[in-house]
Amino acid sequence: MAVARVTEIISGSSKGFKDAIEQGIDRANKTLKNVEGAWVKDQSIILDKGKIKEYRVMLKVTFVLDD
Repeated sequence: MAVARVTEIISGSSKGFKDAIEQGIDRANKTLKNVEGAWVKDQSIILDKGKIKEYRVMLKVTFVLDD
């Protein structure tokens, strides 16, 4: 039986939520082994003078631990 762990990461993008998710997953794959899935826990935006400056997502990333 496999044992998995879940960790939270925050990722941002000036392009949009989809890009923030993709960047977060790409970065998680560079650091974590055996990434199996992720889900978006929260979304937010950062404003600058009323304009959207950054889209942010909080991701919960699941990865399987090595034996």
